[in-house]
Amino acid sequence: MSNFSPYLERNQAFAASGAQADVPRIPFVPFKQLYLIICIDPRVEPAAVLGVRLGEAIVARNVGGRVTPAIIKDLAWIVHLHENKTPDADWFEIAVIHHTDCGSGFLADDGLRAGYAARGGWDEQTSSEMAVLEPSKTVQKDIAKLRAAPELASAIGNIKIGGYTYDLATGRITTVVQPG
Repeated sequence: MSNFSPYLERNQAFAASGAQADVPRIPFVPFKQLYLIICIDPRVEPAAVLGVRLGEAIVARNVGGRVTPAIIKDLAWIVHLHENKTPDADWFEIAVIHHTDCGSGFLADDGLRAGYAARGGWDEQTSSEMAVLEPSKTVQKDIAKLRAAPELASAIGNIKIGGYTYDLATGRITTVVQPG
């Protein structure tokens, strides 16, 4: 049996529920106007930690929940769609969440980082910068990156951007950078 088999069974129940019909009419305008950037760590699943439901948010997940050039390009696409397809719709809010005990912290290990670079991963400098060792500091850096991104400049006055940390031990999210 495949590890994926139970999920196929769960999908059958989901499909039978009809919940797939209750999604946003426009694909890039989620019900709650939220664009969430969060880590790929399975311990920070947005549906469990935040109660995010189908259609409420766009969720971007990557190593550390970091703001990368790829994240900025994705956001630029959503901004472009918004400006050109739904110019009168409400703007969304971006929430960046970094968490304690993040596996990206292993990128601070010289040997692991060098090995990763050698196999074609990020270069060592980029890898080192991706490590989330102090979530409250890295989330502030990522908010600054978003606010300074030229690709997002046309929307910065309309989009709120907030930074948060999630504590794995307590299950609590703390605001580090107020949305603004």
